[in-house]
Amino acid sequence: MLQDVKLEALAEPLLDWFTGHARVLPWREEPTPYRVWISEIMLQQTRVEAVKPYFERFTTALPDVAALAACPEDRLLKLWEGLGYYNRVRNLQKAAVQVMEDYGGVIPGEYDELLKLKGIGHYTAGAVASIAYGKYVPAVDGNVLRILTRVTADDTDIMKQSFRSEMERALLETMQKLSISDKLTGRLRDKNIPGALNQAMMELGATVCVPNGAPLCGECPWQEVCLAKKENRTGEIPVKSRAKARKIEARTVLILRDGDKVAIKKRPKKGLLAGLYELPNVEGALAQEEALALVKQMGFAPVRIEKLAPAKHIFSHVEWHMGGYAVLLEGTDTEQISTDGGLLFVEAEDAKERYAIPSAFAAYAGYMNIRLGNDRFAE
Repeated sequence: MLQDVKLEALAEPLLDWFTGHARVLPWREEPTPYRVWISEIMLQQTRVEAVKPYFERFTTALPDVAALAACPEDRLLKLWEGLGYYNRVRNLQKAAVQVMEDYGGVIPGEYDELLKLKGIGHYTAGAVASIAYGKYVPAVDGNVLRILTRVTADDTDIMKQSFRSEMERALLETMQKLSISDKLTGRLRDKNIPGALNQAMMELGATVCVPNGAPLCGECPWQEVCLAKKENRTGEIPVKSRAKARKIEARTVLILRDGDKVAIKKRPKKGLLAGLYELPNVEGALAQEEALALVKQMGFAPVRIEKLAPAKHIFSHVEWHMGGYAVLLEGTDTEQISTDGGLLFVEAEDAKERYAIPSAFAAYAGYMNIRLGNDRFAE
């Protein structure tokens, strides 16, 4: 348990290590409440290196809460395109509207007030409150749980909410009575002890006490006191119950080309990938003849078809195994048919620039502006 290895004894060597090993990240260079908030939401289920260009693009286009609150949905989703988990950005905007309406456009600094905002949980509230406002509150994510269970050799299942809550309470109590030397405090940005401590724990878990593979114990500031290392149990800890197996779904994706235009379709407002534009697709793995029959059933006249390479996309609880076909259409009123069927034919050259097409279709989006070859003609 955490009390077996006192955080007071761990804090100074950790912060000393952090001052020399902290990665240079854009949101750390200017840790305003807005930038910290945006970065923490983006970093959920996404690697740091992948987030960097998206963060820069997003905050350049929407530099403050007011801009985020007022952004049209299609533009908002396009700015988020590629990051996935689109409910994150929808909740960001809903929270921005709350901030504008209930807090006069100023992101609150109190932990309990931050929890009232849409999409902000205990971890994000702790991160914003501590990093941007210097509040003595914890920010417990998977990295923090991993390093603290290893240093204490705690084999409790970290997936249990009761354990996470217990860890948060223990950290809160310890942080509020923490005393750091003036010399070390002076080396921290804005002398922000709680912000630095939370970031240091995250950093240690992300770069040294890593989630996949063996931890780099020789580089760890806690190597002399880590109980999991002493007991040779770093491979066993943390204990994490297995998630429910993902459901496998077969899907067939269609690239429907009418001259220089390609078909896309807007998904329903609720459910998986809600409100985004997708390539036409159906459940099941269709053979080429079945795909042709489907296109004809939709009212189109296919004159050429090419089979595309298979692809796979993994969501949290479902896994798509996809096959695809590129189909050239001619001699039909695609505008009328597409209107009746909910399709939208757009210019292939700028489709990917103007419409937010989720990364689930990334393997096939590249075919949207490629001409079909002459190897196979539809009857």
